[in-house]
Amino acid sequence: MKTIFDSVSEDCSKIVTKTYSTSFSMATKMLSNTIRQDIYNIYGFVRLADEIVDSFHDYNKEKLFIQFESDLEAALANKISLNPILNSFQQTYYTHGIEKDMVDAFMNSMRQDLHKTVYTTEEEYKNYIYGSADVVGLMCLKVFVKGDNEKYEALKQTAMALGSAFQKVNFLRDLKADHDELNRTYFPNTDLDNLDETSKKAIIDDIEKDFIEGLSGIKQLPLDAKFGVFMAYRYYNQLLKKLKTTPALEIKSTRIRVPNYKKIELLTRSYVKYQLNLL
Repeated sequence: MKTIFDSVSEDCSKIVTKTYSTSFSMATKMLSNTIRQDIYNIYGFVRLADEIVDSFHDYNKEKLFIQFESDLEAALANKISLNPILNSFQQTYYTHGIEKDMVDAFMNSMRQDLHKTVYTTEEEYKNYIYGSADVVGLMCLKVFVKGDNEKYEALKQTAMALGSAFQKVNFLRDLKADHDELNRTYFPNTDLDNLDETSKKAIIDDIEKDFIEGLSGIKQLPLDAKFGVFMAYRYYNQLLKKLKTTPALEIKSTRIRVPNYKKIELLTRSYVKYQLNLL
């Protein structure tokens, strides 16, 4: 029976989320059970695409990506896939009316990571972030609003801002790996070989603006989504605070992390704020 395969597919997406991101997994657990699996399904899909372009160095990445893209198109066309991650994603795609343009924009940004290494203009930078992060926020928002198009339109810009903030924090945190190992430079007009405090401050100021807009949207989310998204916001905001107090040269040479004990502390404090309606 296909229901058994669908259940196995969902388990696979959940395992991918838990294995690849303990922080995102923790935040997802704070979502209502009615929407949690769909977020696992979205994460599993975007993680697989990201791993192809970022991690599979000993294989033909372009060939793998083309095959993955073909499998994705087949999954959406046939509403089934023998790839369990794509099978679970197509269920969420159709259940919540995720737009094909979102999926295409995401895949286009991932495709750029196969060859493009430098983003020299603001337009290139923003287009990449839109595809790699903003549309993921929009996919999740589709799940959160459960078909309420008026709510979706009202929160669309804030969801994109939050997605941008998360991605930009990742760029700054992963500066060493992206620059030294993958030879990528995402921040335009920034000399990462000589990153100074002025350049770092400009990047952080930009991220903080996105976080302010993103938080305004979190406050308006449905109750079954609000705490989980707030938890993700708190985690990434804590990362940004650490990056803000870390010397520019040190950011270039190490990867900033939030210790597990701090994550538990953030969870506890976030829950208190949520319960007291202090978001």
